[in-house]
Amino acid sequence: MQGIKKALQKGRRALGRERSKTVAGAPQFIPGQFQTYSYTLPDRYPWLFQFAAESLVKSTDLRLLSFGCSRGDEVFALRKYFPTAFIKGIDIDPGNVAYCQSRMPLELPPTMSFATARGVEAEADASFEAVFCLAVLCRGDLTATNAQSSSPGFLFEHFEIIVADLARCVKPGGLLFLLTTNFRFCDTATAAYFDTVLEARPSQLAADVLFDRSNRLMAGVRYPAVGFRKRLAAVSMRSNG
Repeated sequence: MQGIKKALQKGRRALGRERSKTVAGAPQFIPGQFQTYSYTLPDRYPWLFQFAAESLVKSTDLRLLSFGCSRGDEVFALRKYFPTAFIKGIDIDPGNVAYCQSRMPLELPPTMSFATARGVEAEADASFEAVFCLAVLCRGDLTATNAQSSSPGFLFEHFEIIVADLARCVKPGGLLFLLTTNFRFCDTATAAYFDTVLEARPSQLAADVLFDRSNRLMAGVRYPAVGFRKRLAAVSMRSNG
């Protein structure tokens, strides 16, 4: 785990330096601004949400995180499956967050919140029973252009840093959902602390392409694993930086 902590610390510093770089006049991939589209649908993944609800049915005082919540449809869909849970949505686009806040019901105490953030550095270790990252860690242009490499726009090392931080926020025994990503969770060091508990059917997978640890296209490869349970023995994954 110390290796993951050091990677997170080093990676956050490196990614921070890269924000001002450009390649051929175009900005490099910026962690936090993963998906450039705000497209979403109400209750877009009922099979996944239902699985999460059934898996956590015995849990009390649930806290859920929607990472890259866009305009809030995912958060409001989760409310249907988790009527008493506290649900937090974060998104890098302040316009999206403002729209989400305008949709919030008036209730005391509040059981829903939205915040503008590029990542989960501000979230405490092991603070959520489930973290949802759905159709966020992918770039549609890589599929549309038949890219043979994800470099320089989106690198595996960026993906690994991001999912390690998401995983840090999951309580032991909790769930991490990663759907429609350009890289496979099983290729990350963090995957060693999780067990796969949900696989999608082929019809439930988007057409987005996958890349390996060296950012090379994995032509024709599909990755059905989308739900992962954090092992009870997993310890804190927070970096020191």
